[in-house]
Amino acid sequence: MTAREVRRLALALPEAEERPHWGKPSFRVRGRIFARLEPRNQRAVLKLSLEEQDVLGQAQPTVFKLTSWGHQGWTSVLLQRVDPWLFEELLVGAWRRLAPRRAVSRWEADRRAQA
Repeated sequence: MTAREVRRLALALPEAEERPHWGKPSFRVRGRIFARLEPRNQRAVLKLSLEEQDVLGQAQPTVFKLTSWGHQGWTSVLLQRVDPWLFEELLVGAWRRLAPRRAVSRWEADRRAQA
């Protein structure tokens, strides 16, 4: 994965927008951050569920690491090592937790139409 691919995936989600957060790109829905990029470190930070965070951190500790806000689900992901399909699923899950229901419904309908 590259920062460019993360940006493309994040901004393809309904109502997602990019805004800076402490000098780094963040992706938000309704003003709430669901992902952030750390381009210099080739990392992304995602808001995962605590269960996802625990399972992934144990299964792939060289890819997924807790952040200082890990107790809230924030997890650092090494972009060069993460499976792109898994990353996309996790990114969408992070967005879904914060997105309004109508946006999620629209996204699901678009996905069904493409299938």
